[in-house]
Amino acid sequence: MDNETAKNIRESLTADCTKCFGLCCTALNIVASSDFPINKPAGAPCVNLQSDYGCQIHSNLREKGFKGCTVFDCLGSGQVVSQITFKGQSWRDNPEIREKMFRVFPIMEQIHEMIAYTAEALSYDIPHALSDKLSVQLKELQNLTKLDAEELLSLDLVVYRFPLNKLLSETSEYIRESLISKLPDTKNAKNYNYERADWIGKKLRGKDLRAVDLRGAYLIAADMRNADLRGVDFIGADLRDADLRGADLSTSMFLTQMQINSAKGDVKTTFPSHIQRPSHWIN
Repeated sequence: MDNETAKNIRESLTADCTKCFGLCCTALNIVASSDFPINKPAGAPCVNLQSDYGCQIHSNLREKGFKGCTVFDCLGSGQVVSQITFKGQSWRDNPEIREKMFRVFPIMEQIHEMIAYTAEALSYDIPHALSDKLSVQLKELQNLTKLDAEELLSLDLVVYRFPLNKLLSETSEYIRESLISKLPDTKNAKNYNYERADWIGKKLRGKDLRAVDLRGAYLIAADMRNADLRGVDFIGADLRDADLRGADLSTSMFLTQMQINSAKGDVKTTFPSHIQRPSHWIN
């Protein structure tokens, strides 16, 4: 697969709420917190869900305490479950499929997440052997989205996630090592590995963090204003309330919309083409 095709696949994974039956507002569990003002069990419709599956407070979710709703991103899995898996049948009109549809949604969400990471990895200039393995993975994952509900519910996603994680790590290491080799030799190689680091609230303003491995790192409320984050691997990193104003994430790797939605930024923050600037960010 060529880089441009892979990039297009990654960019196509966006939610279209007009084709979804409000699955993120029904299937998921909500716990009252700083992100939500209510408790809602999985399978129960949110009090704000309207008959047309729209949200009656969509324009002021944050003001009403539903910050978590503005962070969530299903990567397009909602419309796939609604329109493909269940062939346009809604849970309201067909109550017999309600429970099954709500159980399938988080499974499809995980599949789309893996597709997103795989497609992004294939958009990079990587060795052919690695690209071939990722292409096989991508095809398998895309085929999973076409399964019926019963087949999806019987899946063991670990079978797919484990080998994919290995390939994504290999991709990250290859890309970052290529970048590191071009950087000034004033840094020791170990200064690039901060996987699962606890950087909660850490002061990183203006830092040169190019090609650093921040997989699974805790970056909650970290001050990363004007930091150079090109080539950084953010897979699984917690960016809640991280301050990214003016930061350069233009070539950061495995960054998701949910991570960006949970962080703070401004018009000077740059990020990969598959990321949209959150409407709640400051100007």
